[in-house]
Amino acid sequence: MLRKQKNSFLGHGLYYAVVNHTTPPNLTYAWNFGSLAFLCLMIQIVTGLLLAAHYDPDISRAFESVEHIMRDVPAGWLIRYGHANGASMFFIVIYAHILRGLYYTSFAWPRKAAWDLGVVLFILLMATAFVGYVLPWGQMSLWGATVITNLVSAVPLIGDDILIWLWGGYSVGGPTLSRFYALHFIMPFIMLFVAALHAIIVQHAGSSNPLGVDMSEDTIPFTPYYLIKDFWGFILFGFLYAFLVFFAPNLLGHPDNYIKADPLVTPPHIVPEWYFLPFYAILRAIPDKGLGVLGMGGAIAVLWVLPFVSFADFNSKQFRPFSKLLFWWFVGASVYLGWLGGQPVSAAFEADAAQAALFYFVYFLLLQPLIELVENFLGSFRDAE
Repeated sequence: MLRKQKNSFLGHGLYYAVVNHTTPPNLTYAWNFGSLAFLCLMIQIVTGLLLAAHYDPDISRAFESVEHIMRDVPAGWLIRYGHANGASMFFIVIYAHILRGLYYTSFAWPRKAAWDLGVVLFILLMATAFVGYVLPWGQMSLWGATVITNLVSAVPLIGDDILIWLWGGYSVGGPTLSRFYALHFIMPFIMLFVAALHAIIVQHAGSSNPLGVDMSEDTIPFTPYYLIKDFWGFILFGFLYAFLVFFAPNLLGHPDNYIKADPLVTPPHIVPEWYFLPFYAILRAIPDKGLGVLGMGGAIAVLWVLPFVSFADFNSKQFRPFSKLLFWWFVGASVYLGWLGGQPVSAAFEADAAQAALFYFVYFLLLQPLIELVENFLGSFRDAE
């Protein structure tokens, strides 16, 4: 009887989420990124479980076990490239999802809780991707882990102790790899749980829409209208994903990671994966180590506080020209930060990174709220006429 009730509950929940769920009638393909993010998560979990069956988290055999997967395991190259490029596709989808939320002010009431939980998901994704990048145990895995984990030592008083606990010793080595492997295995399932909560809150609050107005009285069922849109979005996603896996599997990777990790040989230029580069540029732009860590962390934290510093009385930037122009400046600055993060250290690049990083924070905390107030005033003045 209990199993029957449980199956009934799950069935009703699935029916509501996929069939009976109502949405605004004017959503575009920009609203596909939520379902695409869930697809990416499932791809990463499935391919990750298949890789875990053959991977050996020991520093003397980790690199060789990856080569064994690539060369000896049937379709191992496909699974490994699918997982590696799946991470890049995941970040492409998430960054597009975040930008869509910023453009249409999807973080405003009544979706503040959904937005903040989404930021938590973003942080979990970044942590999962970082520990996963260490597992192939190539040169960039070792030295990237050494550079990034050393940032923990900037924490006052207890930073060094946390770093030794994180490493499992006094340098990145075997215990570090084992701990990162365990974290990389369990964190996607935590993400799956948080993603389910995120989806429930979004369904409860209702989706935003391109017009930025309340359309709770004018809705259509999710199925079949948006299920078909999601289906076509999956097909377009699949073409790009397949191109990377089959024709350019190493396009977004680093060639040094095909060299076995050697603690005695430092690569000439240590860079993280491309999706970390904007935050890495902010870190390098600040000379002080502690302030650099605060800046890098603050670049993510500012997304979490965004709902509390927004004053827009009309959500969509489609009808707010000043905010729209400022938004695209912000996108350009973020892309430029990503490019700077991948360049060798130089005074000119660091100066540019400092200016772009300053604009990043000023945009969220000063310019955008100020422009929103101005546009609110102009809108009320026009309505009064």
